[in-house]
Amino acid sequence: MVSVYPATTHTFILREVNELRAQGFEIDVIAIQKPDRPIGEMTETDRLESGRTFAVLPFGTHFIRPHLATLLARPGKYLAGLLLALRMGNRNLRTALSHGFYFLEAVVVGHEAKRRGHTHLHSHFSSTVALLAAKIFGLDLSLSLHGPDEFRDTAAFRMREKVAGSVFVRAISHYASSQIMQSSDRRDWPKIKVCRMGVDAAVFRPYRTQRDEGPPRVLFVGRLAPVKGIRVLISACAKVVARGCRLRLHLAGGGEERADLEKYVFTLGMERHVVFEGVRNQDELIALYGLGDVFAMASFAEGVPVVLMEAMAMGLPCAATWVNGIPELIENEKDGLLTAPADEAGLADAIGRLIEDAGLRRRLGLAGRQKAIRDYDLATNTARLGSLFREHLGFRIAAPEAKPPEANPPEANPPEPPQAAERLSTRTPTVASISAGKPR
Repeated sequence: MVSVYPATTHTFILREVNELRAQGFEIDVIAIQKPDRPIGEMTETDRLESGRTFAVLPFGTHFIRPHLATLLARPGKYLAGLLLALRMGNRNLRTALSHGFYFLEAVVVGHEAKRRGHTHLHSHFSSTVALLAAKIFGLDLSLSLHGPDEFRDTAAFRMREKVAGSVFVRAISHYASSQIMQSSDRRDWPKIKVCRMGVDAAVFRPYRTQRDEGPPRVLFVGRLAPVKGIRVLISACAKVVARGCRLRLHLAGGGEERADLEKYVFTLGMERHVVFEGVRNQDELIALYGLGDVFAMASFAEGVPVVLMEAMAMGLPCAATWVNGIPELIENEKDGLLTAPADEAGLADAIGRLIEDAGLRRRLGLAGRQKAIRDYDLATNTARLGSLFREHLGFRIAAPEAKPPEANPPEANPPEPPQAAERLSTRTPTVASISAGKPR
């Protein structure tokens, strides 16, 4: 079950699901909402996954049968689930109403999971719906928790109750593990397992997309949302330009802040130096990475951003803020540059250094790719997740053999750029799996 799936901002979930399938697991995905873009804008992989995914919303007559069947077959569990949802509303009318909708969704999810013969439910981000479904239908529950949103108000999030109700909780970083531990019963700490996300280094591999001559390109990929600190990034780039350094900032992604950011760019007189690329599918993003010289991120809060892993695997030198789980991915001056959050001058210095120093770009790009290969390989880390499922599902599937180290250095044998490169802007400015756009 996935809130929005396939989704441009959560391609890492689809990659992980497909990797688990390659390991021998049969996985059904139930989505709360349909994909976030038309079929014609999807990659072939996304289109295939969309066709095999069951979508819960929009609300309609298809809700009637699961609710009637559940009420008749397990009336006590049905009413207990409804009461639990209302209790989780914390005596707040608005919150109770939203949890009432989660209950409606949870019954459909649990009914569909049972209809397909599943006994285990795994959740990315949509843990409230998952907890309700598990309680009503007697499903085993496991969670993947990323942060930072889940950790802002762990009492309202019901962290303690969700950890207690799970057979295991997968934290994607040690930072995430620490936040889960401090908000849960210490008797449940053994359930918390650190299991990182990953990228396929054979897909995200250094190459240069054919491009026209122009200024060095600074790339950002992600939601255009306040938490990403994009105003700080734009201001930092403006400082670099003011020093006489040429650059062009490419912002790839969509979000609620785009209109305000466009106005801000105009206010700073940066129209010639900033390009809003819009939402890009995975093939287009790989080509966009190939256009870049530097990857920059000014986030105020993060889990461990998969886009940083992707950029590092592509050999792009990265500058980012030292918030939350990012220092687990980037060690300052070793495999990237880290700056304080909201420090425009510090970020400007980092970006300026990377633009002006080709040797530094090369050293950090090489080191970043090796870090991604060593610690954030998709197959290796998903095998770790698979071992957790095998342990708790009570059956054995042989884990895949570990990949041997690369025989060639990172730049050797680069792949051909994807066809999507031609469409990029070069203008001057058995497990049912659950995930969601925002923690619920």
